[in-house]
Amino acid sequence: MTTVGIATGAGRGMGLSCACRLADAVDHLLLVDRDEATLAAGSEEVVSKSRRAVVEPVVLDVTDRDGLARLAQRSEALGTLRSISHAAGISPTMADWKRVLTVDLVGTAMLAEALRPLATTGTAMVCFASMAPRLGITHVAPEVDAALDAPLDDRFLDRVREAVGAEIENAGIAYSWAKRGVIRFVQQEAVRLGPVGARVCSVSPGIIDTPQGRQEAESHPFMDVLVQRTPLGRVGTSDEVAAVVAFLLSDEARFVSGVDVLVDGGVVAAMVGPA
Repeated sequence: MTTVGIATGAGRGMGLSCACRLADAVDHLLLVDRDEATLAAGSEEVVSKSRRAVVEPVVLDVTDRDGLARLAQRSEALGTLRSISHAAGISPTMADWKRVLTVDLVGTAMLAEALRPLATTGTAMVCFASMAPRLGITHVAPEVDAALDAPLDDRFLDRVREAVGAEIENAGIAYSWAKRGVIRFVQQEAVRLGPVGARVCSVSPGIIDTPQGRQEAESHPFMDVLVQRTPLGRVGTSDEVAAVVAFLLSDEARFVSGVDVLVDGGVVAAMVGPA
């Protein structure tokens, strides 16, 4: 039986670190990124570190429904889908509020929808969320969660705009809501996948030293405050996040599903916890 892994956002940063880990856990690894040049460089790095997997790059935007269908078809043709690391996403400085919600939440739901028919006993998926909702959202009206819980609704963006109000047009606020939606989506998806023996979790990174993270830090000085408030006293690394993802995808975590795991050095505990 050939086992297949999929790593999205695999061209750089945390997605690339996750791909390097997955390359030793499956027989065939599909590396997904929307930027061809970035993906090519990332693929070379994964190949150089892989001791097991055949590595195949796939240029794809995770909001491309037809492309996702082809990805699912390719995975099915190769073997049994074993592991999915879904790190593809954008941060507030990269796009407007609509694009942030579409890529980070709608894209997650679209990928899960495309791959769900391939799930079987032992299949596991980890989606990237963020600590942002825990720090930035203090009150949630029921109608907001109702909108977030339907990311594939044709009126999704309009419903979120109506529920949240004009502040959603701030990309940073949209990012927090999108990642809250990812966490809630994973909870729902765990219920859908459980009967076939498959699992799904999310991870919420804190301040991590990646190109994307450094770009955000330049525009948001408050991130320096978060680093100062982090109990471990430093930023995290991509590989530290990837290690948690690798565990959640492994058989050692075979009874873990539907949960969000903070990988933040304790900063959420420091900022909003009883301390």
